[in-house]
Amino acid sequence: MGTEMVMVDEIPFPPQITTTKPLSLLGYGITDIEIHFLQIKFTAIGVYLEPEVAGHLQQWKGKPGNVLAEDDDFFEALINAPVEKFLRVVVIKEIKGSQYGVQLESAVRDRLAADDKYEEEEEEALEKLVEFFQSKYFKKNSIITYHFPANSCTAEIAFTTEGKEEAKIKVENANVVEMIKKWYLGGTRGVSATTITSLANALSAQLCK
Repeated sequence: MGTEMVMVDEIPFPPQITTTKPLSLLGYGITDIEIHFLQIKFTAIGVYLEPEVAGHLQQWKGKPGNVLAEDDDFFEALINAPVEKFLRVVVIKEIKGSQYGVQLESAVRDRLAADDKYEEEEEEALEKLVEFFQSKYFKKNSIITYHFPANSCTAEIAFTTEGKEEAKIKVENANVVEMIKKWYLGGTRGVSATTITSLANALSAQLCK
């Protein structure tokens, strides 16, 4: 194809991937924390969307990226847009899968509880997900992908690391799936501010076309 890779913190991301159709890399960034002025980077994130997503966001046309980045309604509309979404998360700093699982669990559970949607079914779905990550070891450059099909309330999650076969799990609880999307794409409450900013700028540009 000869397309240039997009470098996200020294990690290459293809500018396009094909699931059932071609999806474009519209946003990327990292998750990190600062401890005593030291920045520790955990993962690089790429967000792939159908280019048609702009059609569902017309009411924000003409708004600059910095305004969109602060607008949670905009990201709510993005999350709810009936288009295919794909997240590619690449490990920068190795951690145990259980640590990632716990982060995911508390982020999803807190959001569910805040919306009064945390019932037994959600708890079960979340437990299965945590269990899935529990036994994994996130070496540097391991890849976690989240695939959200267009008209479905499911998520397919895959984990690939060097020397091991790809492991997959399907999440079929719509509330849990929604909160996973919000963890990564949830505007000002998203896990990665750099990703949200990047997405806001790219979508602002798309909307001006």
